[in-house]
Amino acid sequence: MSTKPEANAAPKKPAPAKKAPAKSARRRSREAALQGIYQWLITGDEVAAIDAHTREQEGFGKIDRGHYEALLNGCVTEAADLDAVLSRHVDRKTTELSPIEHGVLMIGAYELKHCVDIPYRVAINEAVELAKSFGGTDGHKYVNGVLDRAALDLRPQEVAAHNNAR
Repeated sequence: MSTKPEANAAPKKPAPAKKAPAKSARRRSREAALQGIYQWLITGDEVAAIDAHTREQEGFGKIDRGHYEALLNGCVTEAADLDAVLSRHVDRKTTELSPIEHGVLMIGAYELKHCVDIPYRVAINEAVELAKSFGGTDGHKYVNGVLDRAALDLRPQEVAAHNNAR
């Protein structure tokens, strides 16, 4: 009995490519908020004008509007407070960060500070995913490190409980 494949055997079909999972409405809201925060950091435009422009973008209807509004308005309104939290954990002034990384860090810090319904690890991971999608090559590693340390300030009990459970 021969173990060689037959010459006339049909070639195997390649496995179909796996589709990326659909983005959640929350993730889309973070992406839209990041666009707005980026624009605000670059131009200093009024938040209302940035919001109106963002709402005109394709796919806006698929986002969690409440979360988007909280992130955009909260990050801009509390920019100085969020930067104060972040400044303890970054290696340079927040104004010297890339606008994408700065915006991602603001979103992460805002969620850590105000969105206690989102576990701190989820808030950090979502910020890391934003940085991977929109930031520089290794920016996500920087975002992860900064927010990991910021979580100790903003959610000390939750971080301690997580570390004790390991």
